[in-house]
Amino acid sequence: MNAKKHRIAFFGSDEIALPFLGGLREAGVEVSAALTQPDRRSGRGRKLKSNPIKQWAIESGIPCRDPQKPSSEETEWLKSLEIELIIVMAYGHILQRDLLEVASLGCFNLHASLLPAYRGASPIETALASGERETGVTLMRVVPRMDAGPMVDAERVLIAGEDTGPTLRGKIGLSCVPLIERNLDSLLAGRSVEKPQDETQVTYCRKLTKADGLMDFRVPAQLLVHRIQAFRSWPGVSFPFGELRIRVGKSSVGDLALLPGEVACDREGNFSIGTGQGALVVHELQKPGGKTLPARDFLRGFAIPDGTILESEPMPDLLVCGKSNSKA
Repeated sequence: MNAKKHRIAFFGSDEIALPFLGGLREAGVEVSAALTQPDRRSGRGRKLKSNPIKQWAIESGIPCRDPQKPSSEETEWLKSLEIELIIVMAYGHILQRDLLEVASLGCFNLHASLLPAYRGASPIETALASGERETGVTLMRVVPRMDAGPMVDAERVLIAGEDTGPTLRGKIGLSCVPLIERNLDSLLAGRSVEKPQDETQVTYCRKLTKADGLMDFRVPAQLLVHRIQAFRSWPGVSFPFGELRIRVGKSSVGDLALLPGEVACDREGNFSIGTGQGALVVHELQKPGGKTLPARDFLRGFAIPDGTILESEPMPDLLVCGKSNSKA
């Protein structure tokens, strides 16, 4: 990559972008400016904390701004820095046309799916929860429609059977490195080849909510396993028991014949819950505020009797219809 003489800006807020930003530095490519989300309160103490991209910019000595919402001030700031190329990944803000047009070479997004599938806010977790066996990252030009711009290139990522939301995010982050390596020179030369998306194949995923952690035992066990793996980090998957919600960890599919929601332990002590197809074998459980424990250890101190019928809670659809403005 030969980009030392070019002025590049990065827009992003999530640590998923750190691998490719590190790859740029190792290749001698300097980022001239960064836009990111403002500090948020987090943790038990609710202290203000900078996101990983802001921390990276500060540590790297890169000029950085973190407005609540990008405005004309940021547009003029980028113009004053003579930014030529903008690369975006997981920024989380709607990009207005004047901001998209700041850079003479354009604004390009690294979207964490194989477009046109899984446009929107949660492509990694939704692909995993939907049982996909492959996903990836698409390099695309940003236009004023959500993830609808023409595509430059893509890097494919296999989804392993043991992948969770966090491990798949790690794979996606690493896959951005070769994708940018292949394409940065052509982007900076203004000669990248762009291909329009097939609008007949578009799907949209929405922002995740706490309701995505509900469990409907009337669906197949395999679908529940996918959701448990996808939402491991947040919101977590749980079921109500008395006044508590019991969080489910590592799980697999078994063949006990049980009614949907029916609880049973087999001769080996495995904890199973009946579903609409097969049984959900739960290997880990967690009480609110407690540690995740192997199911056998958990049940020694917290009994869930055989034959109990757990309540099924309808799970919201992860894919949505409709279109929106550009949000990178």
